[in-house]
Amino acid sequence: MIHGESYKPIIAEVAKMAIGEENIHERVFIFELLKDKNDPNAVAGAVGFSVRQPKFYVFKAKAVLLATGGATLLFRPRSTGEAAGRTWYAIFDTGSGYYMGLKAGAMLTQFEHRFIPFRFKDGYGPVG
Repeated sequence: MIHGESYKPIIAEVAKMAIGEENIHERVFIFELLKDKNDPNAVAGAVGFSVRQPKFYVFKAKAVLLATGGATLLFRPRSTGEAAGRTWYAIFDTGSGYYMGLKAGAMLTQFEHRFIPFRFKDGYGPVG
């Protein structure tokens, strides 16, 4: 059985070979999307900086995929005691993608829905 922790390095190696290691930028914090000057409804790149070195990046692209995740841990969990710190949500999902998308002109919908996972004894997560 392949689990996520073993699957990611396998896929990463294939991706490096396919697009070239020189085209992979890790540990870059993207903070702004760049609009296309010819099409005001299109995104043409992004701006960011390295979190390890004093470097600034400007990326130009034909297509941009915003895959920052959701906005988790915005609300205090109802869990108590030992379970208060347990969560399967990524603690790094800050909602920054919503902000960047909105600022670039995206229409954000379906924010009235809130996902609440099932709770079961001694565990929390997407079940059922």
